[in-house]
Amino acid sequence: MKKPLIVVTMGDPCGIGPEIIVKALAQPELCGDCRVLVLGDRGAMERGMAVADVPLRLELLREGAPPDEPASGVVYLRTVSDLASRDMEFGKPTVASGEAMFHYITEAARMCLAGEAAGMATAPINKEAMNRAGHDYPGHTELLAELTETPEFVMMLAGDRLRVTLVTIHEALAKVPGLLTMEKVLSTIRITHRDVERYFRRNPRIAVLALNPHCGEGGMFGDEEDRVIRPAVEAAQREGIDAVGPQSADTLFHFAAKGEYDAVVCMYHDQGLIPLKLLHFDDGVNVTLGLPIIRTSVDHGTAYNLAGTGRASETSMLAAIRMAAGMAAVRES
Repeated sequence: MKKPLIVVTMGDPCGIGPEIIVKALAQPELCGDCRVLVLGDRGAMERGMAVADVPLRLELLREGAPPDEPASGVVYLRTVSDLASRDMEFGKPTVASGEAMFHYITEAARMCLAGEAAGMATAPINKEAMNRAGHDYPGHTELLAELTETPEFVMMLAGDRLRVTLVTIHEALAKVPGLLTMEKVLSTIRITHRDVERYFRRNPRIAVLALNPHCGEGGMFGDEEDRVIRPAVEAAQREGIDAVGPQSADTLFHFAAKGEYDAVVCMYHDQGLIPLKLLHFDDGVNVTLGLPIIRTSVDHGTAYNLAGTGRASETSMLAAIRMAAGMAAVRES
C-alpha cells in the first residue's frame, strides 16, 4: 500500500517552523509512516536546515508528490512563497510573511480537499501578521473551517495519555458562562465521539466536565451544570454516546490520565490545556475535529526567543506528522 502523503505547512518563516520541520524529517522513525511534502519558502527552509545542522538536502517539486519510496535524507519542498530576507528576520514578521503563511495553509487545504494529500500538519503561525495581511482569523482552525465549509468544528489537544476537546476556545474567561448552551455542549460531545471513534478508538468513553467548582455544589456556585451541561450529556446518552457528566474538573483528570476515559470535553481553554500540557508539554498535538480533512498541528507557538538558535524541540512537530499519518491510515483501512 502506498504511504499516505502528509503536507506540512512551514508556518511563520520568522519563527521556529522551518527548523523544527527539518529536525522532524531527520528522524528515521518517520520514514515508515508516510511521505511528506513541505509547503513553504526555499530561502526559509535552507536557513532552517543550516540552523538545525542536520545532514539533509532540499529537493524542489513544482508539482506532484514525493515518490512512493522517498529518498533518504531528502526534504521535498513545494515553494509557495519567495520571500525577501527582510521578511524572514527572526522574531519580526511582516505583512509579506503573514501573506505567505496564509497561502501555505490554503494550498494545503486545497490539496487535501482535492484528494492530492491524505492530511496536513501545520507549523505555528503569527496570527497578528496574517491579520495585517488582510486575513482576519483567530487562527488555523477558523480559517480551515471556512475553507472546508465546516459550520461546526472542535479543537482537540492530544497525547498518548490524554485527549481534551474544548466547547469554547479563545474566549475571555468572563464570557464563557454566557457562551455555553446545551446545543453547543451537545455538538462538542457529538463531534468528539464521532472523530475519536473514527480515528483513535472504537466506542470511546467520554467525560464531560462541569464549569463550576464541585459541579456547582447544588447551585451554590452556579447553575450551568443543571441548566446546560447535564441536559447535553443526557441527550448524548440517548443517542447512544458513552458520555458521563458533568464531572468535577479537580478530580476527573486523575482518572482520565490513567486511561478510564478516551476523551474529556472541557468547557474552556485553560480547563483542558493546563492538564494536557502538564502531561504532554513536548509531544502534545492539536487536532481539528469535524473537518472533512485531516489536520494536525504542533501544540505551541512561534517561539521567537528560540528561532535561529537551533534549540527548538521538534517533538511536537514529529508527533503531529505521525498522528496525521496514523489517522490517514485508519481512514483508508
